Amino acid sequence: MSRLSLSRYLTETRRRQPTLDTSLCQLVEGVAEACKAIAAAIGKGGLAGVLGEAGSDNVQGEAQKKLDVISNQVLLDTNSHSGLLAGMASEEMEVPFPIPEGAPQGKYLLLFDPLDGSSNIDVNISVGTIFSILACPDGSNGAHESAYLQAGSRQVAAGYVVYGPATQLVLTLGAGVHSFTLDRETGTFLLTQENLRIPEETREFSINMSNQRFWEAPVQRYVAELQAGKTGPRGKDYNMRWVGSMVADVHRILTRGGVFLYPLDSKMQDKGGKLRLLYEANPMSLLVEQAGGAASTGRQPILDIAPGALHQRVPVILGSRAEVARAVACHQEA
Repeated sequence: MSRLSLSRYLTETRRRQPTLDTSLCQLVEGVAEACKAIAAAIGKGGLAGVLGEAGSDNVQGEAQKKLDVISNQVLLDTNSHSGLLAGMASEEMEVPFPIPEGAPQGKYLLLFDPLDGSSNIDVNISVGTIFSILACPDGSNGAHESAYLQAGSRQVAAGYVVYGPATQLVLTLGAGVHSFTLDRETGTFLLTQENLRIPEETREFSINMSNQRFWEAPVQRYVAELQAGKTGPRGKDYNMRWVGSMVADVHRILTRGGVFLYPLDSKMQDKGGKLRLLYEANPMSLLVEQAGGAASTGRQPILDIAPGALHQRVPVILGSRAEVARAVACHQEA
């Protein structure tokens, strides 16, 4: 069966949607090219000496893996001279990356977590790349932090690539969510699923139970309801799944439903949460909502948050709409 390549899919989408910017489509292709190179590096693993610690910390004070550094550099190198970008920002860098002097300037901003779940690399568990694309505000400079401080609802595209048994690109341009699988023989991303939809209800939840003693009361209550199963207030049994890689956990939810929680807890309260708003929460929330799900901090929709800093953190609850609504209700009732 003949399948559409990512390039042809974008071309045909532009024909159907004349307002879709050609430059945006070119930028998506550029990100996909970078992710192919990252997939190749991950696939070589110990054969190429890319496993283990890099011997450095990122701006968050977290120890970097070698592949964190490699992935970050691949995304910068692939896109810095494309003429499509005004600047880039990464979870691994303290300040935005300006387009090099003399290189053509574009009108978009690219934000990314170059290797989500990198702590799983050395044990050969799925990891991923998350990206978000914003329009650079008129009169703004992509070298300045203020240009990137836009609500998630302003994203013009978002996606992730999961590096697992198959390498998959999951993408939204603001009109549905579509999945592309990398054909490793041809090096081409091919369309394998259109218009992903998350079931409104689910029997699966994803949370790091080792942090339970630190959770706030509303989250304790919500998870206790799920654990009570058929004899509890929800009247059905739930399964818990936790990979420890947001890309892998959210990919499962987009594929078969579920709810993902990384809530506020007493360990992270002074930082506002665990996950980064601009590089993780916003792009994943846009994907989930475009697939019919919902995304909240428990107190407000994630896509409505006005960012105050480049590396701002937030609590995250996203996935099947009915489950997110119940988790939010627990917060409101508290």
